[in-house]
Amino acid sequence: MDHDETTDELHGLPAFDFPARRDGARELPGPETVAWRISHDPYRASGDSDPDIDIAARFQRFLDTVDTARVRALIFGIWGAAYEDDSSVVIEPLVAAKDRFPALEAVFIGDIEAEQSEISWIEQSDVARVLDAFPGLRELKIRGGTKLQFPAVKHERLHTLRFESGGLPGEVVRGVCDSELPALERLEMWLGVEEYGGDSTVADLAGLLSGGRFPALRHLGLQNSEIQDEIATAVAAAPIVAQLASLNLSMGILTDAGAEALLEGQPLTHLKTLDLNHNFFSEAMEQRLRDALEPSGVRLDLSEKGDEDDDGEGEVWRYTAVAE
Repeated sequence: MDHDETTDELHGLPAFDFPARRDGARELPGPETVAWRISHDPYRASGDSDPDIDIAARFQRFLDTVDTARVRALIFGIWGAAYEDDSSVVIEPLVAAKDRFPALEAVFIGDIEAEQSEISWIEQSDVARVLDAFPGLRELKIRGGTKLQFPAVKHERLHTLRFESGGLPGEVVRGVCDSELPALERLEMWLGVEEYGGDSTVADLAGLLSGGRFPALRHLGLQNSEIQDEIATAVAAAPIVAQLASLNLSMGILTDAGAEALLEGQPLTHLKTLDLNHNFFSEAMEQRLRDALEPSGVRLDLSEKGDEDDDGEGEVWRYTAVAE
């Protein structure tokens, strides 16, 4: 999934945009066959007299039009002007209508492309309310970290939890790591940079890395961090790694120091995949990683180099893949 674009699928279902009134009558697909994307772009709407005056009106029309008892996946795209409306404007009506969605398995909140809003401009809210309202949910994906809240929750069925952010608040990271999610198999967190709210530390990950908290976890992504070397060092000794099939440490400022820690730490040869793309490795380090892991069958991704600037005075500035 590219944060610069809207998603084309969720929960294995193709995304389908619920049409605006201005688009006229369209044949709609079977409610259970697609992931329904509901969005309301105020900038476009203001120029063409859209009868759906806001996202709440469009969601209500969705409830009135589609047999929501059969809907399996919902995607919420742009819902209002940047810096003005947070995700509570979609979460509140969704939670209020929870009894209308007995088959709901997946929700994505914030499927907003860069042309509509930079990722750091997306204002979230308490997204854990969705888990409280839908005990049968299997996937929850969130884009944007500003104002994001995720207090520790208990949920028996959640399989996938993903946060895309240029700055994930430390309290959110702690909330995730303190949650009870016995069915969780996939967890990804784009930790981001402090300038955009990413103030988490390695200590905030302790409840996760120590193992035991998420017994079903098989894929872990700790990505897009300016402290990626510290994270790699912690992961190298973390008990949780033994139960993983795949590990993603991509998108951050990962240098030879972090790679050295991974090589000197616990064995990683049991992994099926290790994603280290967008790295700042030397060619010699890349070869050491390949020699150590690929003969054991580990699929190693070193496909992208990170961006760096030299100020001409000996100072090199390196950047995460996603920030603003």
